[in-house]
Amino acid sequence: MSIKILLDTHVLLWVAGEPKQLSAQARKLLEDPQNQLYFSVASLWEVSIKNKLGRTDFKVDLPVLRRNLLDYGFEEIAINSTHTLAVEVLPNIHKDPFDRMLIAQAIAEGITLMTADSVVAEYPVAVIKI
Repeated sequence: MSIKILLDTHVLLWVAGEPKQLSAQARKLLEDPQNQLYFSVASLWEVSIKNKLGRTDFKVDLPVLRRNLLDYGFEEIAINSTHTLAVEVLPNIHKDPFDRMLIAQAIAEGITLMTADSVVAEYPVAVIKI
């Protein structure tokens, strides 16, 4: 059975540069050719902003990251008005606007969100916690 998986920003960065941060379960799911893998432009936006702010954990060549994700078979999810409206009705559990957008996208698109953030699991969204 295939799973549609949207990676949150930290998981995305781990896939790209620190795969040892991923659990064995996460690696198995990401390597399964039956699964559909997604990344959000919200993650690229977050990386861009936090990289410019000097966050070393977000230091990455953004065009190279995007190209590698697409070459690996990830599909890119743009932000649309449906996603924005879904953010509006989310409970105020998590304050990070990027995480809130990823949660809204996962809910709106019917995709499971892979994350290491335990707060995300408090939302009504399918989650793979790693």
